[in-house]
Amino acid sequence: MEGKRQPRSFKRDTRFVKKENSRDKGDVRREKGEWRKEKGEEKKEKGERDSKPHTPYRIPHTPNSKSQISNRQTYKRRDVTATSEILSEIVELRRREGRSSPKKQKILSLEYEEKYGPIRLNKYISNSGICSRRDADVLIQAGAIEVNGKIVTELGTKVMPTDEVRYGDRILQREKPVYLLLNKPKDYITTTDDDRDRKDVMQLIKGACKERIYPVGRLDKDTTGLLLFTNDGEMTKKLTHPKHGIRKIYYVELNKNLTMIDLQKIVDGIELSDGEIKVDEIAYAGETKREIGITLHSGRNRIVRRIFEQLGYEVVKLDRVVFAGLTKKDLPRGKYRLLTEAEINILKMIK
Repeated sequence: MEGKRQPRSFKRDTRFVKKENSRDKGDVRREKGEWRKEKGEEKKEKGERDSKPHTPYRIPHTPNSKSQISNRQTYKRRDVTATSEILSEIVELRRREGRSSPKKQKILSLEYEEKYGPIRLNKYISNSGICSRRDADVLIQAGAIEVNGKIVTELGTKVMPTDEVRYGDRILQREKPVYLLLNKPKDYITTTDDDRDRKDVMQLIKGACKERIYPVGRLDKDTTGLLLFTNDGEMTKKLTHPKHGIRKIYYVELNKNLTMIDLQKIVDGIELSDGEIKVDEIAYAGETKREIGITLHSGRNRIVRRIFEQLGYEVVKLDRVVFAGLTKKDLPRGKYRLLTEAEINILKMIK
């Protein structure tokens, strides 16, 4: 029949028909499992073979290897005892010849040196509280000091803390260094003894410590601010000698405004009766030009007042607010406190 679609020939659907000699997934897994099992047994056998004692490789007897074998056979362990005896002989020989190895210098702290190190005799006497170092030199030269039962007259002699130092019938005890900071009020003079029975700074620190301490430098009667006390003579010398350049900051209040011209004159240097003086820094320190902040390291007497008096100004108020890095923080007027270990170490590092 023309024009009509011929029926499609029937083809067998083989998608769900298992082919001959074909393997399903279960067969493959079972075969793999057996293969892994066989492989594990092979590894086990190999491990047993590897665990057997190893026979070292023997070097063949060739002309080049005979020397190696002989060296290996003749090697002996070093005799430590013999070596020690030899070293001891060398050390003993060097000691007899005066060639002993230099000892390493111990690095001791400043605190250790103060407590256990040697000290000059005049400083020892001064620290005992009976007199100053200068007066101690006079006592030594006069033969009034005994060290361990022997009279010492040579200046510069050093003693140890364990030595017995006598002045007459009195055994002198070395005092612990004390450093005390006072915020000095007005109307007190800086002295340790006054014949005119005026108020002095020693009255303000009475009972602060059992050691005898002295003021470092001085502040005049009308000047307020920081004043340091100590029984350490070396520290006093360091803080008062001009070559060390100890920095001091003052707050100044004048009777009138300081002009820019006069301020520049102070910066350039002022000629005084005892020589020229130059300040380290100067600036206005308040709302008015009457309030001045001035920094200098000179220790001349009344130096700040004299600078402004030379230019026709009168100092109404003078307050030392910083001395050698120490400040008035948390220290009210008329009160004192002992320095902290950190502050003491900073002072000792000044060169």
